[in-house]
Amino acid sequence: MTVWFTSDTHFSDPRILRIDKRPYPDLPTHDAALIAAWNAVVSPVDTVWHLGDVALRPSPDCIAELLGALNGTKHLIVGNNDGPETLAASGWASVGHYAEIVVDERPLVLCHYAFRTWNGMGRGAVDLHGHSHGKLTPIRRQYDVGVDAQGFRPVNLPAILASRRGRKAGGRGTEPSP
Repeated sequence: MTVWFTSDTHFSDPRILRIDKRPYPDLPTHDAALIAAWNAVVSPVDTVWHLGDVALRPSPDCIAELLGALNGTKHLIVGNNDGPETLAASGWASVGHYAEIVVDERPLVLCHYAFRTWNGMGRGAVDLHGHSHGKLTPIRRQYDVGVDAQGFRPVNLPAILASRRGRKAGGRGTEPSP
């Protein structure tokens, strides 16, 4: 079983094609491509933490169908665009605004929003977030897991940690190895 992270899928949100200039000609193509990319890496026995902004104003039937089409056990960290239909949908193993978990012996702090400081920061904890659509300069041990920053698919912790290894992170030196 692998643990995956993603954010800011914005299914059924027509604004996302224009605002973030996503490379899809229309919304149905966008949504189908994100579902295919998700299912290409996530198996049915994997776990996915979605760090918010799942879909724009979906009907209860639409969000349940969407969640049913996506592989894995899904946890939601609420984003600013997640309405009551998304939060109440069947298909979430958990719903919350914040979580602290451990993956591969690494403490992780999960929230839709990036933090300047977080619990365990000085002891190696990593901050995973969304919301910024790849436009926020990260600080050390902080990663945007949104689809815009991660090739339009969920990513696992080894890929996240390797993504900046050897490069400057927010002007504070190189990222430590896991």
